[in-house]
Amino acid sequence: QVQLVESVGGLVQAGGSLRLSCAFSGRTFSNYAMGWFRQAPGQERERVATISWSTSYADSVKGRFTISRDNAKNTVYLQMNSLKPEDTAVYYCKARLGVGVSALHYWGQGTQVTVSS
Repeated sequence: QVQLVESVGGLVQAGGSLRLSCAFSGRTFSNYAMGWFRQAPGQERERVATISWSTSYADSVKGRFTISRDNAKNTVYLQMNSLKPEDTAVYYCKARLGVGVSALHYWGQGTQVTVSS
């Protein structure tokens, strides 16, 4: 069974930086597409960034956030720069095997990121 463990988030001032990591275990990491999602209070969970053979970003974070993976360490990262108060949310790591309706999805427990103005 896939397990995902996110690093502790934190409190950061606007304009600051933070790096999240997500440790993957239980299966072959390189077979999985990885992603970061976030959910702010009262809002739906939204995609932030994904990485498989390429990377993809939400428009709201393009140019500020960078997703990367280290297949040797079974870890995916999210480097967040120029943080804004609107980036405040619980951030979730996600692993996906396959595509479409038959894809398998696994989620981490989430980690709180708070950006103060």
